[in-house]
Amino acid sequence: MNGAPEPNAGEAPEPTAERAPEPVSDAGPDTQAWLELALAVCDEADALALGGFRRDLHIRTKPDRSLVTQVDEAIERHVRERILAAYPDHGLVGEEYGEEAGAGATRWYVDPIDATHNFVRGVPVFATLVAAEHQGRLQVAVVSAPALGQRWFAHRGGGAWARAAGGPARRLRTSAVGRIEDASLAYSSPASVEPRAPGLREVLARAWRDRGFGDFWGYALLAEGAVDAMVEVGIHSWDLAAPTLLVEEAGGRVTDFRGRPSFAGPTVLASNGPLHEELLRDLRGVP
Repeated sequence: MNGAPEPNAGEAPEPTAERAPEPVSDAGPDTQAWLELALAVCDEADALALGGFRRDLHIRTKPDRSLVTQVDEAIERHVRERILAAYPDHGLVGEEYGEEAGAGATRWYVDPIDATHNFVRGVPVFATLVAAEHQGRLQVAVVSAPALGQRWFAHRGGGAWARAAGGPARRLRTSAVGRIEDASLAYSSPASVEPRAPGLREVLARAWRDRGFGDFWGYALLAEGAVDAMVEVGIHSWDLAAPTLLVEEAGGRVTDFRGRPSFAGPTVLASNGPLHEELLRDLRGVP
């Protein structure tokens, strides 16, 4: 997305917008540079994605039945080249081309097109996800959805932020909803979630509202405070690394179904925080 926000862009803040701060000093020595690189490569990924959107695509089905196009592959190749050219000692994990071990303590996670099924059908809800982890802790995240004209980003200790194309950056905060009966819940699909969460239907029946906002979109809405929890199964680290930091820096919580902090999958419960323990218990069907 051209004109994506940079925390140190130097422009005067809008009167109603909060200004993204510098990263805190203990977030890692290169965190600011990592964020700037992630924003820049997402600008370039956005151009590649929009160049292939609603055009003729070469589509194939991978062994896990997910789809991949030439655009997914082109974006990941480009992002890998850019990151490893800047930081050749860093590791990298991507959906299409696997893992490259690095010599240092930093590793990047790349999902070139999250929601490829949407992309191939012409649905504009898809995004490139880029995240960096240092010494076991996520430090930088960018989620860029060019067809929506939206970008979300976060850095450890510096908050979660969103920006529409051409607009000011605004700080994100999860909701304060504390009762399932008052909550809006998002999920990927009941058919995929319910075998691992036998209490799902009862939870959805109790909730004020539920919607199938899958993939990155559910986590972005959670960080925005528009929904109060997101439930998903069959997730991978490249799917979840960037959304995890986004939700955490907005004040939320991300765990697996056992309550362990993780972005490795395959199960994930992300919430605003106050709902988390009750949802963990009820999704498991524990009386």
